[in-house]
Amino acid sequence: MSLADLLLDHPCADDDPLVFSISESLTKSEVVDRARALSVELNRYQGGHKPVAVAAEGLDAIIAMFACWLLEAVFVPVNPRQPEESVRDAARRAQAASIIWGRRVEPRRPDTIYEPGVAFVLWTSGTTGEPKPVLHTHDAYLELIDRVLGSLRAAPAEPAKPPSPNLIPVSLALNAGIYNALFGLRAGAPLVLMDRFTTADFASLVERHQVRSTVLPPAAIAMLNEDPAIESLAPLRYVRSITAPLSPFHARRFTERFGSFVLNGYGQAEIGEVIGWTAADAQAHPDRIGAVGRAHAGVDIRVDEPDENHVGELLVRPPNKAIGLADDRVTTDGYVRTGDLARIDDAGFVWVEGRIGDLINRGGNKLFPDEVEEILLSVPGIEEAAVVGAPDDRLGEVPVAFVVGAPAADLDAICREYLAPYKVPVRFERLEALPRNAAGKLLRRELRNG
Repeated sequence: MSLADLLLDHPCADDDPLVFSISESLTKSEVVDRARALSVELNRYQGGHKPVAVAAEGLDAIIAMFACWLLEAVFVPVNPRQPEESVRDAARRAQAASIIWGRRVEPRRPDTIYEPGVAFVLWTSGTTGEPKPVLHTHDAYLELIDRVLGSLRAAPAEPAKPPSPNLIPVSLALNAGIYNALFGLRAGAPLVLMDRFTTADFASLVERHQVRSTVLPPAAIAMLNEDPAIESLAPLRYVRSITAPLSPFHARRFTERFGSFVLNGYGQAEIGEVIGWTAADAQAHPDRIGAVGRAHAGVDIRVDEPDENHVGELLVRPPNKAIGLADDRVTTDGYVRTGDLARIDDAGFVWVEGRIGDLINRGGNKLFPDEVEEILLSVPGIEEAAVVGAPDDRLGEVPVAFVVGAPAADLDAICREYLAPYKVPVRFERLEALPRNAAGKLLRRELRNG
């Protein structure tokens, strides 16, 4: 089965609206017709299985993505907000045969041909090194969508309802945008796309389309928490946090303010989502807020070399993995080393404590940045917080905090009240914003490097 079939076989009628944006909507037949027309134009310059770089947003990105798949070409999403030369560099790196600029096709004609079955190419986030290409096949990506969808449908918390529109508040140049768009189509839902996230547009779309569940990156959750103009997000009931770890502080605050339960999840570009929450789990285990959920069906997990607190590297064995996964990340028995530190509680919920490379060793005392960040985020006036290890001649490393906002309180005194002395940052630096990549992930190395 091709991912193109998620559009062609969608259960809505041809004349029903299928894809919405802030300003317009397209019916199923309009989306199909535009995608077919674009695939015909692409076919003038290339055959199947060649990569196509797509620098487009919103409706144009959806149409270009399916145009590639109708031609059996390989979709290569590129952030369209980059400078033109950066887009061309990405196209050269992918050996793309064409570039789609919005709705315009620019031929390039390289000879690179991928194996049949490759659907699209993404790059790892680059938070710990140079980005690496990851190839997703049609079959494997459908499996990971059905893996999550099956968990959500296995034990419904309420009688089944027609799916509400799937609101996609992130770019389709990101895996999170692609995944959630395809997830919505697979579930039989229409799509609502946001070219750029603003709190006002998000609240308006939720109300206009009566969205009951959606996805949000942590930065967007924090923005909604901090915006006094947003008084309600009804009828929104569930939010799945995506792209980066979410602070339990922001999760609790969002739930308290808007009455919507935040369902954390866990995955990586190479393995898809492997751990997550269901609505039934959310109702039965409110005391587990802050966990990323439980392993999805067909996924095996374990913690490698746990310490006295049962924390170790999280290993995952999913049914499928993307092409391009480095051999040194896979154990002899097929588990993928995630690079994340985690513990698994007695109910099977996974608690991610942080990245292995982010762990701070202060003279033999180990501390997780997340614990300190949680304290800082509870201080009125603090909008964002990040803690990293800085070199120290005597102790090896010491924690340094970076905060966004204007707190009135003494941060050192507050940290000393709630944390062991070795966990208290040696200094606090204020920034206008924390460095993040396009997916919203914190770039700690930039803070470490000054």
